[in-house]
Amino acid sequence: MDLKNSTILLTGGTSGIGLELVKQLTAQGATLIVTGRRADALNDTKKMFPEIHIFQSDVSKPDDIKQLYERVTRQFPDLNILINNAGEMRLIDMRDNANTLEDITREINVNLSGTIQMVQQFLQHLSKKRSAAIVNVSSAIAFMAYSSAPVYSASKAGAHAFTKALRLQLKDTSVKVLELIPPGVKTNLQNDWILQPNPRQMMDVDKLVKVAIEGLKADTAEIQPALVKVIKVLSRLIPNILMNFGHKEFEKFKQLNNNK
Repeated sequence: MDLKNSTILLTGGTSGIGLELVKQLTAQGATLIVTGRRADALNDTKKMFPEIHIFQSDVSKPDDIKQLYERVTRQFPDLNILINNAGEMRLIDMRDNANTLEDITREINVNLSGTIQMVQQFLQHLSKKRSAAIVNVSSAIAFMAYSSAPVYSASKAGAHAFTKALRLQLKDTSVKVLELIPPGVKTNLQNDWILQPNPRQMMDVDKLVKVAIEGLKADTAEIQPALVKVIKVLSRLIPNILMNFGHKEFEKFKQLNNNK
């Protein structure tokens, strides 16, 4: 994939993996369009990278996606790459009555439904390009249910399955379908967690995105650091042991959550 001569739409580009993607993609010379929910975060990102273009938009809201499509395709007809990066992860105890029905599926709306709806909306434009790509960001948790984050686990497993199915549907078109599969990554995603992850088990975000950039250039269908490859193998060989290892974190989280 020729990043230098590409016009890329990146959702969730104001923090974490998204912000590092902004940094490294602009260094590649790409024309970059960045979305986010918060105007202040978008403006801060624009100050750091003046060459990018920003649009306030929430992928969990279909009307926002429709408006984004109209504005972006009108102003940037050369758009040829969509990176669905916007995501949210929360630690949730399903027995906690503080979780409302409206709020409990928030991660599904952002991580899964938002990705599907962005693809559906922008595919008609991308399909007209001689060379185009859709890049969905999933997670290593797609291969192992993580009891501390059950809704996130479901959303990322769904995003992985959707991406594989989409790749098959579009295999005879000009639109490549790629998946970036991060392990645990050191970002501000975990800032609000009552139980902080073990930093020794987390990957530096700049190293992850470096892997991502090389994967995009090579048109790698599933872009994954070495740690993710290990997790995938273990999820097939010893799935229960792997899940029970992760479940130890839930017991700690449950205790902290009950004591707050």
